[in-house]
Amino acid sequence: MPGAWYLTLASILFVVGAVGLLVRRNVLVMFMCVELMLNAVNLTFVTFARMLDDIGGQIVVFFVLVVAAAEVVVGLGIIVAIFRRRAGATADDISLLKG
Repeated sequence: MPGAWYLTLASILFVVGAVGLLVRRNVLVMFMCVELMLNAVNLTFVTFARMLDDIGGQIVVFFVLVVAAAEVVVGLGIIVAIFRRRAGATADDISLLKG
């Protein structure tokens, strides 16, 4: 398959993630949309690495995955802290964490 197909798929995934991030108010859904956007960017890096026969794009993907794993740990910790105080919390309820 040509690289344009992968780039098109990555752009569609990124747009879906961006729209979901802007439209939804549930913190978990917003968190998943950010992860979807990161994976779309990873697909773009891998596609360009394959098209240019360069391993640099795959190395960048490795570092993005490491940062995404750290984001999951911190983000889920914050989300769990919010949901312990209020079960139906939205993104506007971040002010609950102010002590």
